[in-house]
Amino acid sequence: MHILDIVENSTRAGAKLIKINIVEDIKKDIFSIEIIDDGAGMNGDTLKKALDPFFTTKKVREIGLGLPMLSHSAKITGGDFTIESKEGEGTRIAAEYKHSHIDRQPLGNITGTLITLITGNPEVDFVHSHKNNAETYTLDTRDIRKELEDIPINNTEVLKLIRKNIEEGLEEIGINEQ
Repeated sequence: MHILDIVENSTRAGAKLIKINIVEDIKKDIFSIEIIDDGAGMNGDTLKKALDPFFTTKKVREIGLGLPMLSHSAKITGGDFTIESKEGEGTRIAAEYKHSHIDRQPLGNITGTLITLITGNPEVDFVHSHKNNAETYTLDTRDIRKELEDIPINNTEVLKLIRKNIEEGLEEIGINEQ
């Protein structure tokens, strides 16, 4: 849910390329999520307020819990949270957890998350990199678009192929979403 929330912010900020990097390293006891976008970015004042749960730029509600909750969930595991943003250039958000910590939230269904993002944002390109110890799986919708020519990326048959690719790719690097 954190990834969906953060990426929603990225798309509302006009991002056309969003990178979602996940690293799981048992030996180093690290689980990290990094989201980088090329959206509008934040000015200094907005960046300072970004972790305030009573601040949001959204017009439909008066609180913004996404970033504060992500930060809190990382820090209670002994991890860390960083946010960097430059107006007109984009934003980078990173949450690092102790992999073995009992309070670390599970990743959840990353396949379903990616399919939801691609389906709902067909004009946005996504690069997802998932590293599990020494193995890495990468999905880049820019490469898929090159092969599709005039077929929309959110075409039902294309989405089935992307889903299968993600599931098989994650399984190959030892990620079991079951």
